[in-house]
Amino acid sequence: MAGADIGDLAKQGPFDGKARAQRRQAMLRRFETCGKPVIAAVNGYALGGGCELAMACHLRIASDAAKFGQPEVKLGIAPGYGGTQRLPRLVGKGKALWLILTGEMIDAREAHRIGLVNQVVPAAELLATAEQTLRGILAMGPLAVRLALEAVDQGLEMTLEEGLLLEANHFGLLAATEDMKEGLNGVSREAAPRFRGR
Repeated sequence: MAGADIGDLAKQGPFDGKARAQRRQAMLRRFETCGKPVIAAVNGYALGGGCELAMACHLRIASDAAKFGQPEVKLGIAPGYGGTQRLPRLVGKGKALWLILTGEMIDAREAHRIGLVNQVVPAAELLATAEQTLRGILAMGPLAVRLALEAVDQGLEMTLEEGLLLEANHFGLLAATEDMKEGLNGVSREAAPRFRGR
C-alpha cells in the first residue's frame, strides 16, 4: 500500500487536507483502541499511508520482501495519518526524523533492526506466522489482553507515576475476574486454562 491517491491529493485545499487527515487518523486510531490485538502482515510496499496503517496495528510482521517508508516530503507534503506521531514512539525521534525528512525507503531487516517491525519471516511463511501469533495471543485471557493494550496505549500519554497507577488499577481489576482464577488454578493443576472473558 503506497498511501493516498496522488491525483486526489493534488486537488485538495487546506480545509480538505485537514479533514482528510483527521478522518484517516480517526480510522487508524480505532485499530489501536479496539481492545483486540491487530497484527499487520506486510508483504510488499508499506509507504506513506500504508506505513501509517501498519504502525497503527499492535504488532507488525514483515516478509523479507517488505519495504517501509514515509516518502511524503518528496511530494511537498508531510505525513498526515499519524506518521509523525507513531514513528517516533516506535523507533525513537532520531530514526523517525531520518525516515520522515529524507523520505528514504528501508527494507524489512532494517525496519526490524530499528524497531518498526516485530519480526521478519520468509514471504511464504508470512500469513501462517501472523495467524500463529494471533492464535497464541487469543489463547490468553481476553480481559488481560484488552487491559494490557489499554495500559500501554494510554500510558504513553501519561507521566510514569500516572502510568504506574493505571497499571495497578488494571492489575486490581483483573484480580476480580474468573479468568485470573482460571489462569492461576491452571498453573497449580498443570492444565491449560480455559478463559471465558469473565
